[in-house]
Amino acid sequence: MTFTYVIEHMEEDETTLKSLPPWVELEYAHMIMLAGINGRVEFTHLSHNSGSSLDARLASISERAASYQVHTKSILELLEQKKIPITRVCLLDPRAQTVLAPEDGKSFDYFLFGYIPPYSLDHSGNYMPGDDPPRDRTSELRQLGFPARHLGPTQMTTDTALGVTKRVVDDKVQLSAIPYIDFPTITFNAKESVEMPFRYISNGKEPILPPGMRELLHEDLNKSFDF
Repeated sequence: MTFTYVIEHMEEDETTLKSLPPWVELEYAHMIMLAGINGRVEFTHLSHNSGSSLDARLASISERAASYQVHTKSILELLEQKKIPITRVCLLDPRAQTVLAPEDGKSFDYFLFGYIPPYSLDHSGNYMPGDDPPRDRTSELRQLGFPARHLGPTQMTTDTALGVTKRVVDDKVQLSAIPYIDFPTITFNAKESVEMPFRYISNGKEPILPPGMRELLHEDLNKSFDF
């Protein structure tokens, strides 16, 4: 069965921007890898400029990945166009009452995530890890009445949440059986490191990060010390 993962871009998307922030593109690129070759990812509610930039970025990926499409439409417009009833769409919501389980793959065809980059822009114009307390990414979607499930009490990055959802509903792995690492410290050298305030799927003792994210974090860490 093919599952579709919908990423509703929740942050105000300035039409003057030619592209999304670099780690947003890294996370979005990671999503189509995590969804698997049999999955599909729909990126919704993007401006024309950033959508075109993202489309070009995703097209450059050489690894085997899910099919995808980038839309300026919202999730509701997409569902109306495809004539998908809201009852077949599961909103991944940390405030939901029910945990996601493998049998939810029989009830839902679409899994919806609200995306706000878990990073903030500092006074120098650099995108830096931050946003404490974390913003409620799903508040606007929650009001639309989607059936909802949660992935546990610890906040994940959106690409991690998609990867976890895929493992549960597609691979039929119980949520509690997936290996995690919480708030990992990314060490660059003996003097430089950064703690990430999220839960990740683990690969041994290391978190599974988007390709290129470690290098980008190091670059921005160095920028933060420029005066």
